[in-house]
Amino acid sequence: MNKHIELRHDWTTEELFTIYHKPLMELVFEAATIHRKWHKADEVQLSTLLSVKTGGCPEDCSYCGQAARYHTDIQVQALLPTQTVLAHAKRAKEAGASRFCMAAAWREVRDNRDFDRIIDMVKGVNDLGLEVCCTLGMLTEGQAKRLYEAGLYAYNHNLDTSEDYYDEIISTRTFDNRIQTIANVRKAGITVCSGGIIGLGESNKDRISMLHTLATMDTHPESVPINALARVKGTPLEDHSKVDIWEMVRMIATARIAMPASMVRLSAGRMEMTESEQAWCFLAGANSIFTGEAETLLVTPNPAMSDDLVMLARLGLKPMSR
Repeated sequence: MNKHIELRHDWTTEELFTIYHKPLMELVFEAATIHRKWHKADEVQLSTLLSVKTGGCPEDCSYCGQAARYHTDIQVQALLPTQTVLAHAKRAKEAGASRFCMAAAWREVRDNRDFDRIIDMVKGVNDLGLEVCCTLGMLTEGQAKRLYEAGLYAYNHNLDTSEDYYDEIISTRTFDNRIQTIANVRKAGITVCSGGIIGLGESNKDRISMLHTLATMDTHPESVPINALARVKGTPLEDHSKVDIWEMVRMIATARIAMPASMVRLSAGRMEMTESEQAWCFLAGANSIFTGEAETLLVTPNPAMSDDLVMLARLGLKPMSR
């Protein structure tokens, strides 16, 4: 792996737009070449994502089945007991995961007993030797510092879409709120996990704008999830079309070229992808997937860990060790 190439933080939207629209084979070849210079091409990190508090969220994210205002079949679940979460983490590690992510359907972190319990969960998962990640909504500088001191490795806070399109998807917080939380995370010394979702009705220009925001940060996010909209019945976006696989491949390849050192995560939407389609995503530079024992990604269907291990073996890939 050649990591002596200087990372760029001065990409223009025009440059990224040109990359995104290259002939597909040329684009994938370039992304695959860069991927091999920065990463072990035969390794894929298995990350387990557990919803530790589900549903009842006051936000109005139009893609999310956990918003309290939408009529979905998702059952509200209070914050799980710490020992239950640690048992999930232990099983995830035994199954091959090297990263364990905990998600709570909160608008923002509040300084209360629930946050104290999250701190205990972070400490416990860290003690298991896993990369521990949380996504808990907005948080302050002080809260980020507490998480860092507990051993948090990464914090996920997706941009979701471009700044210009953001208000079409969410009205209960602003794009700047997301940028501020990412800044608080970075200042605390926690690695950043931030990406977005395609299939929300956005344009290619919006997709490039979102990547541009990430790729021009002073430090690129160490983790960049690329999600295909997982349509949830009862949400405003339930009737949107399935994302075309080549759009996913183009997004992953562009992210890989612009942010070569980052982990590019093939995230939501895999349930509707064939094994061959996922293989194209790995070739284009994705080197992480979310998997788990419950066959869900938060509240949407996801392939089983056993199926993922079979797929990786068939493709000549192996789980990344920490």
